[in-house]
Amino acid sequence: MQKFTKQELLDIYNQPLLELVFKAATVHREHHNPREVQMSSLLSIKTGGCSEDCGYCPQAARYHTDVEPEKLMSVASVLEQAKNAKANGSSRLCMGAAWREVRDNKDFDNVIEMVQGVNDLDMEVCCTLGMMNEDQAKRLKNAGLFAYNHNLDTSADYYDDVISTREYEDRLNTIENARKAGISVCSGGIIGMGEAVEDRIGLLMSYMEMETPPESIPINALVAVEGTPMAEQKPIEQWEMIRMVATTRIAFPKSVVRLSAGRTKMNMEGQALCFMAGASSIFAGDKLLTTPNPEFNEDKEMFNILGLVAKAPFAEGEQPETKPDTINEERKIKEAARAVKLAEARKNIPADFQPRKVTSVD
Repeated sequence: MQKFTKQELLDIYNQPLLELVFKAATVHREHHNPREVQMSSLLSIKTGGCSEDCGYCPQAARYHTDVEPEKLMSVASVLEQAKNAKANGSSRLCMGAAWREVRDNKDFDNVIEMVQGVNDLDMEVCCTLGMMNEDQAKRLKNAGLFAYNHNLDTSADYYDDVISTREYEDRLNTIENARKAGISVCSGGIIGMGEAVEDRIGLLMSYMEMETPPESIPINALVAVEGTPMAEQKPIEQWEMIRMVATTRIAFPKSVVRLSAGRTKMNMEGQALCFMAGASSIFAGDKLLTTPNPEFNEDKEMFNILGLVAKAPFAEGEQPETKPDTINEERKIKEAARAVKLAEARKNIPADFQPRKVTSVD
């Protein structure tokens, strides 16, 4: 992969738009099938109540938005949603939890089961769960996780204007932990948060400096939500998304560039230029975590008009093996033993037993 300087990427980004799109399309065709676009579904498995202060996010507990905190979805509900997504043409399910970091508890045990179940459906499984350590990454890998998403969001220089509760280095460490576990990395950013063009290129430079850049780089446009600090940000023009997609494609020829949040503000012509310039993945479905997204039928119509075809799962790498999870297996054994003891204890309760009534004392 060619290593670009920041100035070189700025020059690429700022060149005449049609010239930029042509160059990006040329690079794209050298490394990818230009007609193939992956249909992915994004499911919020744990919504709201996050302790972080990301200025763009309606799931932060400190902001007054319409997002209400919810408990983690059940494994059965997630698998049902995964089956529906697959039936609608998605080959990848991305599960997002509004956590600052992964904790070693029953919720994470359930996420492991979700990953195992979705992988067994022959779908690519991606998770975005916040920060995680090496051991947690290994558990996810063994469960069958295909990719871990952890966005850098913006450049290191602009980062403190966006979030203060997590350091840039924390994000880099989580990406490295995923990499060490052998998990494919999905990491990108958001444009339209008030950053300068130099910050957009600064984001790409963070990936350029990695020994191995992300296999997937999602490009998002800010979806301003009332109640967040960025609610009044002016929406970016779709031409800015096209420029960012094209520049990312030229900078990282082999990575999958994912056209992510903000598609509702783009017309079909704008999206078509993004696909020509190197985008080869979209999120399908009417919602991205908590923000709007084009519906399945709209995307199917767009695919038909543009002559696009859905990419098959695991086109970018082998399907991970689903391995038994020792922690979950031991927990289930203990739960089964406890259930047996409780059943035996209930058998010994006298038929005329009445629970002792507790009365309050004034």
